[in-house]
Amino acid sequence: MAMAITTAALVAVVPAVAQHMPPSRVPMEHLEEARALKSPLPDSPDVVEKGKALYHGKGTCANCHGREGAGDGPVAAQLNPSPRNFQHHGFWRHRTEGEIFWVIKHGSAGTSMIGFADQLTDEEIWALLQYERTFAKEHGHGPEMGPPEGMGHRGPREEMGGMGHRGMGSGGGGCAGEQCDR
Repeated sequence: MAMAITTAALVAVVPAVAQHMPPSRVPMEHLEEARALKSPLPDSPDVVEKGKALYHGKGTCANCHGREGAGDGPVAAQLNPSPRNFQHHGFWRHRTEGEIFWVIKHGSAGTSMIGFADQLTDEEIWALLQYERTFAKEHGHGPEMGPPEGMGHRGPREEMGGMGHRGMGSGGGGCAGEQCDR
């Protein structure tokens, strides 16, 4: 009887958790490589300012992701899937900085996100990423970089703040409101 209850409980919980676990935008064959990437840049106001200039200028990020990073830029309504919302804690919680770097550099198949390898240097992409993290902080969701193995693990940028999600035991799978993959 206990086995039946346990199995039934798992069947009920797994689909609910799975719907909140965003798929990685990095192809499986590049995932380990991407997750191993770490920013060589210091966390500094100067780097954030450089990233801001790139976001609103050369990188053209605001066109899709919006001026405040909410995924609501002027062309966002025409895109399917819609652009990522950098203000949402789930975006940062479920990804490593290396995964985000990889997608900016190489693009994301199945989305309108093109790769910027021919337009931005690696250093510029890292600066851009550092600026994008500020969108989450400004909205009460400090960017807690995601895990190499699964959700909830604090990434290499612990000092950046966060909501304290620590795996499945502490609300790890559930995101209120907007889906975590935005």
